[in-house]
Amino acid sequence: MTDKKEQSKIPISKIQRASKFVTTGARVGGNYLKHYTRKAFNPGMDRTQLDLDNAEDIYDSLSQLKGSALKVAQMLSMDRNLLPQAYQDKFTMSQYSAPPLSYPLVVKTFQKQFGKSPDAIFDTFTKSAVNAASMGQVHKATKGDKIYAVKIQYPGVADSISSDLKLVRPFATRLFNMSNAELDHYMSEVEGKLMEEADYTLELRRSKEITEALGGKIEGLYFPKYYEEFSGNRIITMDWLDGMHMKEFLATKPSQEVRNKIGQALWDFYDYQFHQLKQVHADPHPGNFMLQADGTLGIIDFGCIKEIPEDFYENYFSLLKPGFLQDQEEIDKRFKALDFFHEKDTPAERKIFSGVFTEMIGMLSKPFQYETFNFGNNAFFEEIYAMGERVSQMKEVRNSNGARGSKHGLYVNRTYFGLYNMLNQLDAVIDIKKPEWLKGNTEKVA
Repeated sequence: MTDKKEQSKIPISKIQRASKFVTTGARVGGNYLKHYTRKAFNPGMDRTQLDLDNAEDIYDSLSQLKGSALKVAQMLSMDRNLLPQAYQDKFTMSQYSAPPLSYPLVVKTFQKQFGKSPDAIFDTFTKSAVNAASMGQVHKATKGDKIYAVKIQYPGVADSISSDLKLVRPFATRLFNMSNAELDHYMSEVEGKLMEEADYTLELRRSKEITEALGGKIEGLYFPKYYEEFSGNRIITMDWLDGMHMKEFLATKPSQEVRNKIGQALWDFYDYQFHQLKQVHADPHPGNFMLQADGTLGIIDFGCIKEIPEDFYENYFSLLKPGFLQDQEEIDKRFKALDFFHEKDTPAERKIFSGVFTEMIGMLSKPFQYETFNFGNNAFFEEIYAMGERVSQMKEVRNSNGARGSKHGLYVNRTYFGLYNMLNQLDAVIDIKKPEWLKGNTEKVA
């Protein structure tokens, strides 16, 4: 658990939260001033200290705001190419090691939900959180011979989502090099998913549905049982799952066999959801998984679920089929269906964007071209990041009017790249399982 000082309150009103953003902006501006003053006396100095100072100030601010503001940091930490290392390292803490709320606020939430304190419901209840993330924190409790994980939502999370995203917009336009039109296209999807994550009644229902559907289907995977009698609109109670988060697990130097076993369970978990359930755990960061020394994997959070429309599913996954990208006519047909092209595109623009998206899909689909894929191959990820950097600098991309690509692709792509990054951290070699219609002619090993 984090050694951060507990918070006795969270800024809830729009004015309080906006003021926090303004204060942070001023601190970041001061960091730049200090950087350029130092650089005047030492022209050869790089921006390492500036990045460290800014990462510290921005994370400290977002971690006090919590909710969707901190969720943005969590999402950014999953993209190793988007931000300098200082930001990645700091923002990764938001996955399960954010500053927790103090116990009196936890009691207040219980009183509002159940009319009782935690101690009146459970035999034991930890006064301090054992994990704290962007939307809520977890306490360990017991009753009889049962051990529970009790997730408690931070106050004001649901009410502040829309206003927080408006405050985040200026940062997003700079960080993601996106136009206002592109942000409008995707922000509604992001806001909808964050609203769903703040709905613990919905999360409880989905958690039960998905874990029951997956029960016994995938070797090495285990899930908690959920308890409605100890849950409500801001509290979810489930079985306590033993295990380690990714960083702690890798520090034990697990064998290649164990890393492959966990990686295979991860791949099969997502394969089944994408192709059988058509609804997917769309938050694949290490804080949502518990890894065990015997190679088993626990899934502990189903707050962010992406439901996949049938027409999007068919068009999107057709692009990943081995050999598909050799058929230009079919590519253009699918790209049009997925909103990669605009009606007003000139032939030259369409050719440029067809090439850009073909290259991007080629990277995403590379593991699907093989029966076995080594995700520990860093060259694959360096190629992805280099391509992303090159594409972001293309003037045609920067000057494009409006968003390109279906809004449904936002969380599907995020899920795949989050999965790929976790498999890379595991250095795992995976048997690429997929439905029959996606198999095509594959190579044996990569």
